[in-house]
Amino acid sequence: MTAAPALLAAKEIRRRARFENFEVASLLLRASTRRTLFAIYGFARLVDELGDTIDGDRMAALDEAEAELERAYAGSPRTEVFCRLRGAIADAGLPRGPFMRLIEANRRDQLQHEYETFDELLAYCGLSASPVGELVLAAFGVATPERIALSNDVCNALQVIEHVQDVREDAEAGRIYLPREDRARFGVAVDDLTADTAAPALRALLAFECERAATLLRSGAPLVSSLRGRARVAVAGYVGGGLATLDAIAAAHHNVLRATPKASRPARSLATVRLLRGGR
Repeated sequence: MTAAPALLAAKEIRRRARFENFEVASLLLRASTRRTLFAIYGFARLVDELGDTIDGDRMAALDEAEAELERAYAGSPRTEVFCRLRGAIADAGLPRGPFMRLIEANRRDQLQHEYETFDELLAYCGLSASPVGELVLAAFGVATPERIALSNDVCNALQVIEHVQDVREDAEAGRIYLPREDRARFGVAVDDLTADTAAPALRALLAFECERAATLLRSGAPLVSSLRGRARVAVAGYVGGGLATLDAIAAAHHNVLRATPKASRPARSLATVRLLRGGR
């Protein structure tokens, strides 16, 4: 698939993104905020598809996405995802930088398939995850430097959790997000990432990475108390969902290879309510 047809296929991608993120952009939100969040997630899902699954020249497709982003800011986009994004940009004054970093994250995925250290991985998360949190804060009109810093910790934690859940899928696609120095420390080989079940060494490594994610979530959790109204509820949902997912992974004894541990809706809701009440 060439760059232009890839962008023209964005309608179906946007539909999938809408259903996957419906709980984030819930009916509790104002219609204008909901539209903005749909537009942000539609863009994020599109560039992920361009970087992960399309046939053909993915770099060219990402270049075309960048060109289309510029057209959206200029008021003349050509495709549905970017037409919706143009409206969100106008409604919420969304900054260009986070969108550019999301595109850059997918460019990096074409070139770099392993990470040496956790700090190096966090730098990647600064391209692939943190921009979404910054855009969500902008959608609610509550973005400040202090809140963005807290949001970065939350988003980076959620990205690390996703990497833990998707160890097998990522490895089979030729990408390893568990840092090389950590794999060496715990004695985990590349073949261990695609085994039928997680060996004790891999489970210990995943527990270690989950604790790192939990530390980041705890660091970013004050973001919830800094907000009010719908923004506070929405952000608590992100943090609560991350905490509940960590609990689900622990309950599975960190065996993410047999089946992907996922938090139930009641567990996510309970964790969110606790955060809203000032608890964990």
